[in-house]
Amino acid sequence: MSSPATAPPSPGTPASLKRIVAASLIGTTIEWYDFFLYGSAAALVFNKLFFPDSDPLVGTLLSFLTYAVGFAARPLGALVFGHYGDRLGRKRLLVLSLLLMGGATFAIGLLPTHATVGSAAPVLLTVLRLIQGFALGGEWGGAVLLVSEHGDARRRGFWASWPQTGAPAGQLLATGVLSLLTAVLSDAAFASWGWRIPFLLSGVLVIVGLWIRLSVDESPVFRQALARAEARKAARSAQERAQAEQLPLVSVLRHHWRDVLVAMGARMAENISYYVITAFILVYATTSAGVSKQTALNAVLIASAVHFAVIPAWGALSDRVGRRPVYLLGAVGIGLWMFPFFALVDTGTFGSLVLAVTVGLVLHGAMYAPQAAFFSEMFATRMRYSGASIGAQFASVAAGAPAPLIATALLADYDSSTPIALYVIAAAVLTVVAVGVAKETRHRDLAAGDLADGGPGAEAEHPRTPTTDARAV
Repeated sequence: MSSPATAPPSPGTPASLKRIVAASLIGTTIEWYDFFLYGSAAALVFNKLFFPDSDPLVGTLLSFLTYAVGFAARPLGALVFGHYGDRLGRKRLLVLSLLLMGGATFAIGLLPTHATVGSAAPVLLTVLRLIQGFALGGEWGGAVLLVSEHGDARRRGFWASWPQTGAPAGQLLATGVLSLLTAVLSDAAFASWGWRIPFLLSGVLVIVGLWIRLSVDESPVFRQALARAEARKAARSAQERAQAEQLPLVSVLRHHWRDVLVAMGARMAENISYYVITAFILVYATTSAGVSKQTALNAVLIASAVHFAVIPAWGALSDRVGRRPVYLLGAVGIGLWMFPFFALVDTGTFGSLVLAVTVGLVLHGAMYAPQAAFFSEMFATRMRYSGASIGAQFASVAAGAPAPLIATALLADYDSSTPIALYVIAAAVLTVVAVGVAKETRHRDLAAGDLADGGPGAEAEHPRTPTTDARAV
């Protein structure tokens, strides 16, 4: 009889799997709430509070620059959390990421502004934003892997898409709180103290998230892989042990570099379009289309609710037809939607704005939903946290980080939405190429085996079903 440490993990019972999904979803919702709250505040008030001596649009650019700094820290978070997540397990690192993110966000709510401490204010803001980015860089990979490695392989795309709904849920929560505050407070009151409330609220949310996240078990696939790795380690020579213990980053780049490039390319359209649609739109709609802050926030609020609802549906569809077809549908669709998107926003009506943002986020969901399972299935277990995180977060530096900044600069230079639409379309083309050359992964078995050193035969980690061609669909 196999010991508990080495017995093959069976698909979680509905109750236990739902608990895992809930823990991942609540944790990612809180972390994305914290991250998106900063982006919305950067578009609405940070330019005045932390960069008051600048021209309004220049102040917005500087505000978005501190916003982009958070993305710059995400690859470092991916490296550190990925390394220890592949060594120590997914759960411990997810608890740490939640504490870091929540603590930094709460501290932003206590920050003095430029009027109080001068240039020290934006410096402190930037440091806290770096901590946010570092924490989020480690959150995403661990959250989706915890679900992917617990779940039923036949419905992995559906279950793994639920942590992805943390992004629209966080956006919904952040935008909802800001929308409520701007509705009940005067502009002066919101700028004076009201903007702090959503950041301070993060402290309460983190306590709830930690209570739920601490209640779940470590991934059974990881525990099984760790036990096999320890058994092999005991039987190896010193040279073989040294090779097996190389940094996960080295193993990933040595044995999965193509998968890392595919993941990075796949992220370009998904990441850029999302931040143009949800963050930059708050600037564009209020400055170029003459829409009020409240109207723009309400449109993003409604669209985020729809986004939340469609992500599991797209994930379930990827279980039936494959990750690649759904992802490609989203990439092509978002490229085709950009010109109609800005045309609708330019009308200045609430209905057109809601339609523009909602359709954009539905198409974005077709990329974002299968992404969790798609990236998880690319990598071997003992380097999966590192591989998925590195591919996702390194791309964010070139994609999501500068997207609002580039869009705002293009608007300032050309006073037109056309170059911004072309910018997103170019990203969509890159994503179509990356996903088009990728292998289909939906039939790969995450629990079938593990090569801790990533050596020859690593494909055994992802055996295919006898009737399935890896390039099918």
